[in-house]
Amino acid sequence: MDYSVYKEKSIEGRYITMESIGSCLSKLSTAPIPIGDSVNGVEIKAFKLGSGDKKVLMWSQMHGNESTTTKALCDMFNFLGSNEPLAKNILKHSTLMIVPILNPDGAIVYTRENINKIDLNRDAKNLSQPESRALRELFESFEPDFCFNLHDQRTLFSAGKTNKPATVSFLSPASNKDRHITPTREVAMKLIVAMDSMLQNHIPGQVGRYDDGFNDNCVGDTFQKFGAPTVLFESGHYPGDYSREKTREYIFWSLLEALKTIVENRIDCFKTGDYFSIPNNQKLFFDVLILNPTIVNPEIETGHAVGIRYKEVLDGDKITFKPEIAEIGPLEEFYGHQTIECIDNKDFGFRTSQKEILDLLLNFNK
Repeated sequence: MDYSVYKEKSIEGRYITMESIGSCLSKLSTAPIPIGDSVNGVEIKAFKLGSGDKKVLMWSQMHGNESTTTKALCDMFNFLGSNEPLAKNILKHSTLMIVPILNPDGAIVYTRENINKIDLNRDAKNLSQPESRALRELFESFEPDFCFNLHDQRTLFSAGKTNKPATVSFLSPASNKDRHITPTREVAMKLIVAMDSMLQNHIPGQVGRYDDGFNDNCVGDTFQKFGAPTVLFESGHYPGDYSREKTREYIFWSLLEALKTIVENRIDCFKTGDYFSIPNNQKLFFDVLILNPTIVNPEIETGHAVGIRYKEVLDGDKITFKPEIAEIGPLEEFYGHQTIECIDNKDFGFRTSQKEILDLLLNFNK
């Protein structure tokens, strides 16, 4: 199958809003289902596809600045509208309820929180926000057999203690503080193993497992506790892919693999134990790792390195990446998505981002 055929060409990059995806949604044969309004009065829409007995609820951009999975959903919509045998099988044997953007206000201003500065993924108990209540009411009325909680994660994560980024990460959330492997959680683990088995053929060693500490304020933990097998998807960094277009593709394949596993009744073909073979995410990456920085600025201690991480800044309708010094020290166990080994200032070239990094180093004064 050629992914490029189904990639939604009208959207790209990191800044994705309800307006951005309007062209994609307008192609759907199903009418939107209003499930509530955001704080600012933006209608939150769900889309129901398929007519099968296996019900899957998906929601994306609960965090407004986590847009990669929204792009992948649009690609999946295109696929499901095709004549591919898998697309027809998914729609025949499952019913999908999909919320492309749960936090439309946060998407517009590119923030994690909603416009009231509340993290919707920490509002599962209080249900203090209209967006949280809309999702809970949809969950209760739809009564899903499976839930897909779709997110992005930062570039700092590695797949275990390796020099490979966690391009895609998964989690079967705990449903109690003891993190018991309940039957519900076990189903989600097996689905994750199915997706990991597929992804290893594309990005070997670049799949991670997210931390499973229990938090009953989190939506995924809550839905797992309510008895709906829930999978957390985390879209991470692929080398050189700050626009997350390659990661978008791997999320697309993962969604299809999970749905295929469900509709073909193959969940029990996978082993719970293999879930624990997926390496835990570690925070071992900087966006830029600068070695021997004392050559550029003698104020920096000899033997120390400088770790730079980018801050994402909304500039019009684009996201720019502003470098910031995150840590200075030996940093011997860390990696950089880019590594600069200083000999002199010429190592920084003439790209704007590198000139900004050079200025950071030159202006550092301990």
